[in-house]
Amino acid sequence: MEGILPVWKPAGWTSHDVVAKVRGILKVKRIGHTGTLDPQVTGVLPLCIGRATRVVEYVQERPKAYEAVLQLGLATDTEDLTGTVISQIDKVVIEKSEIRRTLSSFVGEIMQVPPMYSAVRVDGKRLYELAREGQVVERKARPAVIYTLDLLDLELDRDHPRIRFSVQCSKGTYIRTLCVDIGKALGVPAAMAELTRTMSGGFSQEDCLTMEEIRSLQATGELASKLLPADSALGHLPRGMVNASTAQHAYQGKRIPLQDVEALVLEEGQGLVCLYRNDGLFLGIFEADRETNELKAVKVFTSA
Repeated sequence: MEGILPVWKPAGWTSHDVVAKVRGILKVKRIGHTGTLDPQVTGVLPLCIGRATRVVEYVQERPKAYEAVLQLGLATDTEDLTGTVISQIDKVVIEKSEIRRTLSSFVGEIMQVPPMYSAVRVDGKRLYELAREGQVVERKARPAVIYTLDLLDLELDRDHPRIRFSVQCSKGTYIRTLCVDIGKALGVPAAMAELTRTMSGGFSQEDCLTMEEIRSLQATGELASKLLPADSALGHLPRGMVNASTAQHAYQGKRIPLQDVEALVLEEGQGLVCLYRNDGLFLGIFEADRETNELKAVKVFTSA
């Protein structure tokens, strides 16, 4: 059994809990997830099974999308409502126009300081390990890209107003920190109240199965047919086709002259390519060598 299984992660489960449970249901050891979600967060968690684990790194690089609820008026040590309140004001009065203007200012490349409750390593230790010991250490700001940030709903009649927004962002973006930074830009403490990941690796909620569905489909022998092929997560890469004899060379990891590749359009800066035999069989991931005008094998997925 191999392929990609997009799972709708339930609240209260870690990403590793999901992997462990699916391993038990499928009786397959080789399973990897494509991006950690905090236990209280729900949403899209693509699992790569069998040889499809070889595309995990490419899935992780793709943009992700979320729906979040930001609560104004209080801040916590974890940057979400699971933590201890470290700052609070009695009442926040703010205009919708100011919120819209502030949200739009975050679109583009931003710098974020990773939260203490995160898996970033400092001097060999995870930040969350240090945080649990009561330590706060200096962290270097990291770049992130916010592609879109749209206001969905406002609750301004509360003492601590709530802002619901959708965001599409680059790998490594901390939505908790984004909420805190939006609050700072508005001049008030803030924390993330809710978070759902709505897209990851090009997969959305419509592509996902719940844990109950996975268990049921496996019991009836139908789950294998629901797995998506490994290349379904690689739609962002250019695609090229070769004939059967050239495909044989690809199987063997040999370099492929670009002139032998059909229907391939490479733009400036593009390197990785999904290569197919002309009957549609996925051969693997190759990289364009601009100096030799050849494709060289990165990961071959089909053998002769």
